[in-house]
Formats: sequence, structure tokens, C-alpha cells
Amino acid sequence: MGEIVGAGLVSHVPTIMAPLEDRLEIYAGKDTTLIEGLKRLREEVLDALKPDAVIVFDTHWATLIEFVVTSHERRKGKFTSEELPRGMSQVPYDLKGDPDLARLIEESVNDVGTRCTAIDDPYLPINYGTVNVAHHLNRGEAWLSVGVCMSADAQDYLSVGEGIRRAIEKSGKRVVLLASGSMSHTFRPFRDISIGKYEAANPEYIFSDGAREADYERLSWFKEGNHAAVIDNMDAYYKFRPEGAFGHYLMMAAAIGGRDCVAKGRQFSEYENSVGTSQVHVWFDRPESGWTR
Repeated sequence: MGEIVGAGLVSHVPTIMAPLEDRLEIYAGKDTTLIEGLKRLREEVLDALKPDAVIVFDTHWATLIEFVVTSHERRKGKFTSEELPRGMSQVPYDLKGDPDLARLIEESVNDVGTRCTAIDDPYLPINYGTVNVAHHLNRGEAWLSVGVCMSADAQDYLSVGEGIRRAIEKSGKRVVLLASGSMSHTFRPFRDISIGKYEAANPEYIFSDGAREADYERLSWFKEGNHAAVIDNMDAYYKFRPEGAFGHYLMMAAAIGGRDCVAKGRQFSEYENSVGTSQVHVWFDRPESGWTR
């Protein structure tokens, strides 16, 4: 039987692709902790887990009338971001896929009542929520991306996660889940961003005190393994506009037990600002007794 061997909330902020010289300028002379965090995550966690496949819940891939999972044999090419072409230009990527697992996900998610389609179109765009993270973490495993449906709500995301759990169990594969995106996610005004204001990683630059405190509250729940509190308080959290309606986390969390999940989170980076948005890596180890109580 297949199993989810680990899961994490990871930042894909564009600056993790920037040269050190540029990062030091952006971050006022003090480098981000996010790159070193990804390096440690690879060396200390993924190298030991040796997953067959990685599933990325990508908040930069917005679908509309259904959830979509990539089912290519391989995705290979160069990526230039339409959002930040100056900073992410012609980034090479080469990601092996797993069509069988993708089709199981399509079938299982549909079986739980949520529309999902596996797509292997060679012209399907790839997004930097996948590319940036894979750049630092991929070592030849199969990598699949799942989009965040813009018309979905929390219950839909939880349903998708449940379907993915069932698919993985049927697959016989060892799988890692990565929720690629931030927590609170409101940008500072353009005129401030354009002059480099609020770029430093200091959390005091998060868009609002309320957003920062809401993030800290959820980070404390992650540390406790209290996923029920996170899920039960989504309505309150939506006030602070988590990236992708926090669909990346909700799909991941549902796949590892949802409200019953007791996996404790440990940070692999500091909690950082990026022009008003929050950025952090949190890893959830599977407890010896299993994901749920």
C-alpha cells in the first residue's frame, strides 16, 4: 500500500532564485533564510525519506472549473515568469512525471465528489510555485503539480486532499506533499515596492499587525500539531488573504488526516516578510503512531 511519508508548507518566493548579490541588496545586507532552509530540508529530510514522487500544491497555478493534476511523462524546458521576467528568466527545469499516479488522483478525487482532470498536454504552462521549489529540492523523483481552483472553498480543498490520500494508498508509492505558497499574502502598494521599500525580511514589514499575528497563531498551532484549530478557524483567517485561499495547505492537511492530524510542524526557515507577504518553510514529520490520533 502506498503512503505519504512527509509533508511541508514551503515558500516559493521569487528571491530564492536570485543571485546572492541581488538578495543582499533586496534584503538590506542580510540574506534570506529560505534558501538555506530548502537545502537543509533536502539533506536532512528528503534524502532520508527517498520518496518515489513529490506532489506540489501550486498556488501560482489557478484553475477555474475543476482541479487539475499534471500527468506528463516528463516536463522539460525553460521557464520565464510573466509576473517577474526580469528576475525569473529562462530558468531550466527537467521534472520526471508519474502518469499512473496522476490518473489515480483524477479517479479518486472524482470518486469523492470533486471534479479533477489529469492533463498531459505538452503546452500546459508550468508555474514558479513548482519551478522554484523543484530547483532547490528535486533530485530525480517524479514531480506532479496540482492547481488551486479559484472557485473552490475550504470544503472543496479538503475533499481534494482526501481523494489524493486514497490515490496514494492505491499507488504503492512513497509520496511527499509540498504545499507551495505563503500564509498571509497582501502586497504593499506599488509605489512603495517600486522604490524598494518593505523588501527586507523583517516581519515588522508584513502588511498589517493583524496579518502577522494571525500567521503567528497558526505557526503555533502547527508547532502543536493542532491542525483542527487551523481548519476550524479558516473563516477568521480569510480576513488576512492567505495565498491561494490557503488551498495548498488545506489539500495537504486533508491528505494527512485533516482535523485528526497530529503531525507537529518544525520550521526550516525564519518567518519572513516579502513586500508585505509572509514567507516560511514548515515541515510536518509523520509521527511513529501515524498521521492521526
